[in-house]
Amino acid sequence: MAPRVQFYHNTPDRLALARELVARAYAGGRKAVVRLPDAGSARQLDQLLWTQEPLAFIPHVGIDSALAAETPVIIATAASTAPWPHQDMLFNLAADVPHDVDAFRLLVEIVGQSEAERLPARARWSTYKQQGLTLKAFDAERREAM
Repeated sequence: MAPRVQFYHNTPDRLALARELVARAYAGGRKAVVRLPDAGSARQLDQLLWTQEPLAFIPHVGIDSALAAETPVIIATAASTAPWPHQDMLFNLAADVPHDVDAFRLLVEIVGQSEAERLPARARWSTYKQQGLTLKAFDAERREAM
């Protein structure tokens, strides 16, 4: 079954939104992979997941961890070629189309406010549309569907 794709455009703080959406997914019993552009942003998200709310820890590990298959939230970078440990939700904050996106039930694209983030997001939207995937767009700042 092909994944549904949700684009969150106009995001003022992409890592904060990723943390919020991942927390909601985890609270709902879902598993998620968060794909980030680089190791620096992966470390930042790791810190957010540890420190955002003192009593709301979200279990997470890197994709290369021996515990990845049994941990609900996985952090990966765009450079990683490791197989996905689970295929429920994929949050993409990287500029390119993730490998094996059709393995997931839901793909969430989080796009910032700069033109440097919007241009590759438009290309990903076109790619997904050409693949016949169901697309929905949301304005993250105004918190409404587009």
